[in-house]
Amino acid sequence: MGFKEDQMVTVSLYARVSSGKQAQENTIASQVAALERQISVDGYELLREYKFIDNGYSGSNLVRPNLEKLRDRVAEEFQKAGAEAVFLNYEINDNPESQLLLQMQGMIAEYERAKIMERSRRGKIYAANKGCVSVMGGAPYGYRYIDKCTGVGQALFEINEEEADVVRKVFLWVGRERASIGEVCRRLNTMSIITRTGKKCWDRSVIWGMLKNPAYKGQAAFGKTKVGVKLQHIRPQRHSCEQPKDNYSIYPVEKANWIYVKVPNIVNEDVFDIVQEQLAENRKIARTRERGAKYLLQGLIVCKCCRYAYYGSPVRNKRGEKVDHYAYYRCIGRDSYRFGGNKICDNKHIRTDALETAVWEEVKHLLKNPNRILEEYKRKLSEFKRSSWDKKSDLLEKQENKLQRGIARLIDSYAQEYISQEEFEPRVKAMKQSLKAIEEEKKRIFDQKKLKQELTLVVTNLEDFSSNITSNLDNADWITKRDIIRTLVKRIEINLENVNVVFRVKELPDSSGHNGEEKKNLQHCWGSTS
Repeated sequence: MGFKEDQMVTVSLYARVSSGKQAQENTIASQVAALERQISVDGYELLREYKFIDNGYSGSNLVRPNLEKLRDRVAEEFQKAGAEAVFLNYEINDNPESQLLLQMQGMIAEYERAKIMERSRRGKIYAANKGCVSVMGGAPYGYRYIDKCTGVGQALFEINEEEADVVRKVFLWVGRERASIGEVCRRLNTMSIITRTGKKCWDRSVIWGMLKNPAYKGQAAFGKTKVGVKLQHIRPQRHSCEQPKDNYSIYPVEKANWIYVKVPNIVNEDVFDIVQEQLAENRKIARTRERGAKYLLQGLIVCKCCRYAYYGSPVRNKRGEKVDHYAYYRCIGRDSYRFGGNKICDNKHIRTDALETAVWEEVKHLLKNPNRILEEYKRKLSEFKRSSWDKKSDLLEKQENKLQRGIARLIDSYAQEYISQEEFEPRVKAMKQSLKAIEEEKKRIFDQKKLKQELTLVVTNLEDFSSNITSNLDNADWITKRDIIRTLVKRIEINLENVNVVFRVKELPDSSGHNGEEKKNLQHCWGSTS
């Protein structure tokens, strides 16, 4: 800092990390070491008292103790050397007020930075709520981005028919043919279709992102991710430098907080919903295959006593060898080793062959007249399609935002003593009750949309199975049984008294008297209670 011509130059060092977690990870140590090496190379001198380090302070945080100390030392050195700091809009004099103003200049600059970022974020949210696609990072595959100068005064997404045809194929393969993402990639590679970036090989993550992107059903989503604290990697990432390029990580945002912007749709909403259900089914099947399990009801059985899942457990003889001809479904809550030596559930084991046979008989009973059931499901699906959930969801979202802004204004008014505590508390309480009611209504709509998705999946799969359902049920192989059961059965609940099969759609046609028969059929499933 201060020096004479015959003395070594003395310098100061300042470093910062943006979170306490990063400070614990010692990411700042490598930064300090690099600065010290450069100081040594340049032939400067760094004294211990001239090291200023702030651990866990964001760049937008105005209160950084060691930065303030550094500013003080710099101001002192300027003053000792007779140097004068000149500001365009302020006159600095040799008095306490001017010295205070000098100290504040850096903090004001940081404040302006934070305000600019906040205004930018608020502006993007406002633009997204107004339906502007300019806030998006770019147009996804299947669209081209038209800026407001080229377009009709505002930016928009325009369908790229060549790419859109590929998108439709992908959704058709997964939704109708139940292809896996790996199979989709293989088909695209075989057809020599290149990606937007010119690659000849399609990556699974690209297809996954495409199938999950609501823009293809006409609702581009803004605010799906947010920036947060840099995640600590357990091991170094391959093909990456020691010091990460970015000091932050990207986190997903709950769907309820996404802002949807209307764009031209490439696939209809029903197709999109079918694909979402099929992706969930594919994940279940993949996990079953990875475990090598051959249990027909794997992943469907839940214990009504402890709410843990049942799993397939082979029987072993005295020598510890597996017995091939039978096994049991067993509640996880009965495994004491999972809970510190004490089991938490006494629910029964069930023979796999007995339960699988009973459930399959229930499904066959349901499918005695598959065409009638298919028509009934289609009728219910058409009722759901006539419901205006999206409009109601948008209205609820606006009401929720309005209430949240109202609560924020009330808090500000109370903090500034514009209103008394007697006025503040009942008004805030009433607004919070309204918010709770809106949340409950949003959940109800979400449940209805989920039911619609399940109905759509059932109808689609029943149409695919229709040629085999009527004649080959008795001779169906294991895979066919599994596919049909997973299409119709949502879960199987087991308690101490009975077994209940819960179908994907609660109200089934001609269900009178069916529950009693269900219990009767499943009474023979019980195995050992030991």
